[in-house]
Amino acid sequence: MKNIRNFCIIAHIDHGKSTLADRLLEYTNTIQVTGGQMLDDMDLERERGITIKSHAIQMEYEFKGEKYILNLIDTPGHVDFSYEVSRSIAACEGALLIVDASQGVQAQTISNLYMAIEHDLEIIPVINKCDMASAMPDEVEDEIIELLGCKREEIIRASGKTGMGVEQILQAVIERIPHPEGDEEAPLQALIFDSVFNSFRGIIAYFKIENGVIRTGDKVKFFNTGKEYDADEIGVLKMDMIPRKELRTGDVGYIISGIKTSKEVKVGDTITHVGRPCKEAISGFEEVKPMVFAGVYPIEAEDFEDLRASLEKLQLNDASLTFQPESSLALGFGFRCGFLGLLHMEIVQERLDREFDMNVITTVPNVSYEIYDKQGNMTEVHNPGGMPDPTLIDHIEEPFIKASVITTTDYIGPIMTLCLGKRGELLKQEYISGNRVELYYNMPLGEIVIDFYDKLKSISKGYASFDYHPAGFRPSKLIKLDILLNGEPVDALSTLTHVDNAYELGRRMCEKLKELIPRQQFEIAIQAAIGAKIIARETIKAVRKDVTAKCYGGDISRKRKLLEKQKKGKKRMKQIGNVEVPQKAFLAVLKLD
Repeated sequence: MKNIRNFCIIAHIDHGKSTLADRLLEYTNTIQVTGGQMLDDMDLERERGITIKSHAIQMEYEFKGEKYILNLIDTPGHVDFSYEVSRSIAACEGALLIVDASQGVQAQTISNLYMAIEHDLEIIPVINKCDMASAMPDEVEDEIIELLGCKREEIIRASGKTGMGVEQILQAVIERIPHPEGDEEAPLQALIFDSVFNSFRGIIAYFKIENGVIRTGDKVKFFNTGKEYDADEIGVLKMDMIPRKELRTGDVGYIISGIKTSKEVKVGDTITHVGRPCKEAISGFEEVKPMVFAGVYPIEAEDFEDLRASLEKLQLNDASLTFQPESSLALGFGFRCGFLGLLHMEIVQERLDREFDMNVITTVPNVSYEIYDKQGNMTEVHNPGGMPDPTLIDHIEEPFIKASVITTTDYIGPIMTLCLGKRGELLKQEYISGNRVELYYNMPLGEIVIDFYDKLKSISKGYASFDYHPAGFRPSKLIKLDILLNGEPVDALSTLTHVDNAYELGRRMCEKLKELIPRQQFEIAIQAAIGAKIIARETIKAVRKDVTAKCYGGDISRKRKLLEKQKKGKKRMKQIGNVEVPQKAFLAVLKLD
């Protein structure tokens, strides 16, 4: 146990974590690196150049004549995948904090660092990309010292591209990071920090042993679900899974026990022996809080069960996805899914398409609201269709977040304008170093979920970094905006919006629908309404048949008779006719901007 080190790599997006991980693997002769990013093995990760999943891998390294086992977990850097990072941190004793030499400390660097400090991890600061022409290692060192309060000589300068500093990093990992503490004689306690679905072997769970020993063929049980299994195969994670006869305290490995249903494996659960169980589960593992909700519906109604199975398998590999069944009049049966952010939602949609061949429609992303009635009872509402009658509502509360934006001083003006336009209120601004400033805002989450991040990146030319934490619910003036077609409300088009934005949004929705709904033989009125009050209207003109064409010459009364007859027919048709809303109208309303 003295010669085991468990550590993860944390950093802001694009600071070179995965490239540096490749160099460490190469240096310890774990693998021969052929293409770039050996740990990012998903097609999506390679295409977009981002890490989506944490990847655990074991390296062996000889130092001062002793053999050491190093378990490395490479983590994502994007704010939407921060749950992956929190799980990796729970399985480690130390962390490499990587900062880009040309970009300096950014928002995710700080939030991931705080997460690691909460778990009492030993932090090793590394400045990456020191070989670049635009590198400013001295200024970045000052920032790190201010952030961490460490000594200047503790900071390692490295480059994932050239391999400079890799040896010092491995040396620092062995010398500074403590070895795992635990009792091999105690009952088995192992924390599950990830799982994957394999169509041949069932569900494979990845775990770290806190106490005790596990051997192949042991009878084990999962603490929270109480289910019992045989440990058919256990082993360690290198580039492939390598079976072992036994794993001891401090080891990180995998277990295959022929589990078929995904409900039985929960990330954060504890594995223990059936014969000699541990007293309590391992604590310190928080449940995920979804931020953005959207409906996911199959394009063909009969694919509903396939979609459920695909989501369950995906949930194993991505524990931050939550879902529950729901139905809509316009789209049929589907699922209400909770995501950590918009990028997460996009990635889940892509993975459903690629890995499970599921074509889905995703509705407008929104957040959950808490609605209090006159008696003081609270109901949680995820979509406007579930709202009670407006006369019964006392007040509505919406989720707020505390956002921190780090940017250079050149872009403060446009960023403040953007945040104020999204109903944000400035809490404080702090100058970090040089011309870098951090702005703290309280903002409603509902304003951020659609396009805030993209707009922030474009007005700051990619320099601003953004990070947020939930800050509870607050009362807010929200109203339900309904769209009526010939007086009939369409449930899939109704939205919850702030009073100030309602008129503008209603007008734009009516105009958009006028373009998209095909003309009928009768007039169609498109109206936007708040309660009983109509705030905007557009009319689609009827398609007319020229009934007077056969009257050439003659008296006007003959034409009048035919027109009156047509008018009566139109009136009758309007009473029984109904309006079909095409699918593209639902999708167009999402993309009003």
